Amino acid sequence: MAGMGLPVVFVAVTLLLSWDTGSTVNPCCSFPCQHRGVCVRFEMDTYECDCTRTGYSGTNCTIAELWTKIREFLHPSPGFSHYILTRFKWFWDIINATFIRDSIVKLVLTVRSNLIPSPPTYNSAYGYISWEAYCNVSYYTRVLPPVPEDCPTPMGTKGKKQLPDANLIAEAFLMRETFIPDPQGSNLLFAFFAQHFTHQFFKTYGRMGRGFTSGYGHGVDLSHIYGDNLERQHKLRLFKDGKMKYQIIKGDMYPPTVLEAPVNMTYPDNIPMEKRLAVGQEVFGLLPGLMMYATIWLREHNRVCDVLKKEHPTWDDEQLFQTTRLVLIGETIKIVIEDYVQHLSGYYLKLKFDPELLFGVQFQYRNRIAVEFNQLYHWHSLMPDKFNIMEHEYSYSNFVYNTSVLLDHGVEALVESFSKQIAGKIGGGKNIHPRLIKVAVGVIEESRKLRLQSFNEYKKRFGMKPYKSFQDLTGEVNTASQLELMYGDIDALEFYPGLMLEKPQPNSMFGESMTEIGAPFSLKGLMGNPICSPEYWKPSTFGGNIGFNIVKTASIQKLVCRNLKRCPYVAFRVPDTDSKDITSPGKEAPDEL
Repeated sequence: MAGMGLPVVFVAVTLLLSWDTGSTVNPCCSFPCQHRGVCVRFEMDTYECDCTRTGYSGTNCTIAELWTKIREFLHPSPGFSHYILTRFKWFWDIINATFIRDSIVKLVLTVRSNLIPSPPTYNSAYGYISWEAYCNVSYYTRVLPPVPEDCPTPMGTKGKKQLPDANLIAEAFLMRETFIPDPQGSNLLFAFFAQHFTHQFFKTYGRMGRGFTSGYGHGVDLSHIYGDNLERQHKLRLFKDGKMKYQIIKGDMYPPTVLEAPVNMTYPDNIPMEKRLAVGQEVFGLLPGLMMYATIWLREHNRVCDVLKKEHPTWDDEQLFQTTRLVLIGETIKIVIEDYVQHLSGYYLKLKFDPELLFGVQFQYRNRIAVEFNQLYHWHSLMPDKFNIMEHEYSYSNFVYNTSVLLDHGVEALVESFSKQIAGKIGGGKNIHPRLIKVAVGVIEESRKLRLQSFNEYKKRFGMKPYKSFQDLTGEVNTASQLELMYGDIDALEFYPGLMLEKPQPNSMFGESMTEIGAPFSLKGLMGNPICSPEYWKPSTFGGNIGFNIVKTASIQKLVCRNLKRCPYVAFRVPDTDSKDITSPGKEAPDEL
């Protein structure tokens, strides 16, 4: 029996399906194996469903075992969970003040993380378990195997034999007509944080082929600060007191130029060398918002070096550098969970970064970035029509590759301005600026090269009910009828368009699938970091209690305000007009630890 750990494999002979050539269709093209069962083809027209440890048995893994029935009966739907977690603030205020909070957060972390296969399973080259898919970290991994190459349609057996033009899909359903603000009040400080944070592990490397990544790290390693290889890191380091290279402009610290730190950076030819700032991630010169965060983290690194140097005067440059990097990794994870994900979720349950919550459960401290996570995280709808910096207004043409915006206005001005400018709504469609629509086209085209399974297959994989119609997906008629005309079948809808066009949850920036698929990847990647393991999570790893406390008390406000001369309003949502949280311009930054 499957519950006893022995494979439950059933053989079924499928009907012979005719294609234009009269050939037999690969039976796995119809994705007959349900509930994470694995389809294995034998003869031309026979297959087996391996239902091992799925909680199901039967020919297609559809017969639920007793404990599965009980679990499914007790498990709330994603919609119901979202409803409860985003309402009844008075109730969650009580829960957050008790030990029950830790139990719920632990449950959230384990349930979400268990949805991600660890060790990894498939990649772009292998749609079956293989050693190469496991050990070759040059590939993104993937949760579902590719659609078999010999299927009658691009999505298996459903839909039309040719997918609609990617440009047509993007322009008809995703391109902005009128800016739609995010109903959760997300601001540009949030938008640029999302972009800067994910660029440390989303590094698609098309020159090697499909599904490759250029980075050696598959998680939070801060390679966007330190570089993704030792040579780049050394060019950015000062090799004194553990610090990174920097320059002083108008009394403030900024990244060095490429003349002082000769690393490869992506800038147009017309940008003067003295305006080309050098940081860990080569594309950060693209947007002042990305370079703003790079500057803040540079200052934080050198600040923490000073704290550790004072505490450990005998430490050499290397130990100061390496320990500071671990402190900043810890700060990053704390900020992402308790500030960034907290805002993203809209939950009244107060999330908590406490690795010790998982010490008593089975957990693997390793992560691999999946291509589905990379696809999902293209949130270019967040970008506005224009950028407002104090009294200045910048169009895309004047904003892109303009480091002078940062150097002339200063970090304080950018933080204050980005905090107060609302970002766009991600889900629901028609909100990507025309200047950025080519990115969405590229995502759709890449998913086709990688032969990603349909949106509904991913909904089933992550425990959601598949949609029965396009109107069920979008919640309205016009878009639904156009989609049906183009795709022919809801089971043929592609992954990325499905995520972007799904009807958003009430007062949310996107639909349930973005949360239910994205959250497991995010939480597994964060809590699977080595610093969260029992071997690492202790004061000595971070230079003693002083470094450990920097990690455990980190927040986006502290990160920013400890590295500015004055502390502006700092949050991931725009301030309410009657908010009492807006910091006065002259308020001092919090005391340093």
